Amino acid sequence: MSIHRIVTLFSALRPAVVQAHCDTADGPAVTSGRKALATGNINYALIWIPADGEAELRDVFGKTLEVRTLGADAAELADRLFLETLVRIHRMGEGVGFTGIQPVGSAVDPVVTAADDAIAQRSDAELLSMVPQERRVELDRRFDAALAVKDFDVDDVVAGRRYLAAYVDFFKFAEGEDHEHAGHGHSHESEHDHGHGHSHEHVH
Repeated sequence: MSIHRIVTLFSALRPAVVQAHCDTADGPAVTSGRKALATGNINYALIWIPADGEAELRDVFGKTLEVRTLGADAAELADRLFLETLVRIHRMGEGVGFTGIQPVGSAVDPVVTAADDAIAQRSDAELLSMVPQERRVELDRRFDAALAVKDFDVDDVVAGRRYLAAYVDFFKFAEGEDHEHAGHGHSHESEHDHGHGHSHEHVH
């Protein structure tokens, strides 16, 4: 199969570009997407998206696995389109547009980095010192809520989405947003959100 044919195969799946914040190439959603591709287990990625986006992502995933067998160039193109689709659906689920995947090394708010470290280390002590005193009790509550559901089986997509919902609530509040995770427009418990396969990969 020629590269031209591969491009044609995926052209209809290319995400529309709108102005909005997006995930980075080394961010949690993309990391989970790459793990899905490496293992052949789409569940690593499914936890990052709402249930109503699952059919689209499964379709792209299946085509990507097929095209990946055709050589390095084909695999690179297919992988990129799969990851873009994953991030686009994830961002749409949050009610945010998609401008593309930002390059590795893109600047990240120190609070975001500290929040990620808090989850990884299971301690939010350093993070709490970075936010105003009046926000610390609620931030700590959301941190504990995320940790309580952090360890889940990758094949339990409902549990994974439940964790991501709590994770995003925690992150949004750390960044200064007070609203609940309802902005995602879906219940993670009934479906996803955005795999960072993982039993603890994260979102942003």
